[in-house]
Amino acid sequence: MSTVKLTVNGKAVTVAVEDRTLLVHLLRENLNLTGTHVGCDTSQCGACIVHIDGKAVKSCTTLAGQVDGANITTIEGISKGDQLHPMQAAFRDNHGLQCGYCTPGMIMSAIDIVHRHNGDLDEQTVRHELEGNICRCTGYHNIVKSVLDAAGRMKVAQAAE
Repeated sequence: MSTVKLTVNGKAVTVAVEDRTLLVHLLRENLNLTGTHVGCDTSQCGACIVHIDGKAVKSCTTLAGQVDGANITTIEGISKGDQLHPMQAAFRDNHGLQCGYCTPGMIMSAIDIVHRHNGDLDEQTVRHELEGNICRCTGYHNIVKSVLDAAGRMKVAQAAE
């Protein structure tokens, strides 16, 4: 057993976990943050993506002990109360949600993509960047449309801050 200290969605957390505990299981089972999904257990689908110190990481292949002291953001931590994050709103408005299973990982990955490209994206770049996220509904058109829409919304939101 190890003790892991994290900041999760802005709250300090101290948890005793077995050394083999994966971050996704710590989030889901210990902290009851079930928005992060386990889709494949092989790090191929991206349903488990969270932000670790601001960068998108697949939590199903990250040991909880590896992120001791880190700042973790999950899908539950990106909205401001009842106000959706611009990426969440764009997914809703562009029908990017589909069945919803992959959506949290897609949104967390997409936010990172927009940040890394400073909001300057085109369809080809978004499609290439989302290759690590699998949508079993195979409806990438609306997901890509959502990410492009959100890139503009995020610029507006950032300018307003």
